[in-house]
Amino acid sequence: MKHARIAWAGAVHQAIEADGQLELQTPGFGGRRLSFDEVVWLPPLAPTPLHRPRSVIALAINYADRAKELDFKPPDEPLAFPKGEASLIGHRGVTVRPQGVAHMHYECELAVVMGREARRVKKADAYDFVRGYTVANDYAIRDYLENWYRPNLRVKSRDTCTPIGPWLVDAADVPDPMNLQLKASVNGQLVQEGTTADMVFDVPTLIEYLTSFMTLYPGDLILTGTPDGVVDCPAGSRVVCEIEGVGSLENTIVPGA
Repeated sequence: MKHARIAWAGAVHQAIEADGQLELQTPGFGGRRLSFDEVVWLPPLAPTPLHRPRSVIALAINYADRAKELDFKPPDEPLAFPKGEASLIGHRGVTVRPQGVAHMHYECELAVVMGREARRVKKADAYDFVRGYTVANDYAIRDYLENWYRPNLRVKSRDTCTPIGPWLVDAADVPDPMNLQLKASVNGQLVQEGTTADMVFDVPTLIEYLTSFMTLYPGDLILTGTPDGVVDCPAGSRVVCEIEGVGSLENTIVPGA
């Protein structure tokens, strides 16, 4: 099932995809259907603050072709870094490009949404702790980059710079998350293609690694890295990130004040 979180009629609602429409699940509105264009899309997080992400963890250089593009040796262990929740925006939202930056690019990524509290999880059990998957666009601002291996917060955690959505797709409906096609387009031109099969560290390995030293909670996000093929995107760019079976995430870049 595909879940969404939307704003409509002055309130925030949970919804599911039903026959190409959004079917509201909010008490008192259950069964009402809306078109995709009638609503404001929000990050597809859990319905209560208790299940919003305490941790948003992203991965650097987690695709073999991305390491090759940067002329780096693939890492020996996951290169993880934190992101702030304020960086998250929804489908069809706008991302701000700061004034004066020379290079800002998209990164199409599979995002894992945790469904259970997870501590010291073994790879063989890792998928039991996954609630589902969504699409993330992990924008990077290269001007501020000091270290490819663990980018600093100004590169990766700026407000509005992590669109996610439109759907949270149940894990049961993504039988093989390690064999999904990814692609990104800018203003209708295909600029990035890849497959999750090329990850250096797969989803179970990442969950085992992260939970070996920290607790992950329901709603926490793991952004799993991006393939090669990123280009600078000026203000006005319409960027679409698509992952097979998970969804197509669209947003627009606007100039900073």
